[in-house]
Amino acid sequence: MKHKFLLVLMIGLAVLSFSSCYYDKADIVYPPATACDTTGATFTAKVLPLLNSKCNLCHGGTAAAGAGIKLDTYAAVKIQAGNGKLVGSIAHTAGFKPMPQGTAQLPACEIAVIKAWVNAGALNN
Repeated sequence: MKHKFLLVLMIGLAVLSFSSCYYDKADIVYPPATACDTTGATFTAKVLPLLNSKCNLCHGGTAAAGAGIKLDTYAAVKIQAGNGKLVGSIAHTAGFKPMPQGTAQLPACEIAVIKAWVNAGALNN
C-alpha cells in the first residue's frame, strides 16, 4: 500500500513538473513582429537597394530596353514615381501592371518604404 501511494505521488509530481514548463504568455511564445521602419527612406540608402535587388534584373542596364521601363538611375525612377506607376505597380493597384511580374508581391514593409520616399517628394537623397 505504501509503495502504491509513493508511486501515485511520484507520477503526480512528474505531471505537475512537466505542465509547469508550458508558457501561457503570448508575448513570450510569439514575440510581436518588428514594426516597419520607414524613417530615413532615402533614395540612396533604401529605395535604390530595394530596386536593385527586386526590380533591376529586368528594369536595369540593357535588360531595361526589353522591359521598357528603367529603374536603375534616380532620373528614371523619379519619372515612374512622379507618374504613379512605381507605387501603383508594386502595390498591385487596379489599373497598373502588377510588379514584379510573375512573382509574389513585394513584402508590405518594402512597399511602405518606397511609398514613404515617394510621399516625401521622391528626393535624390
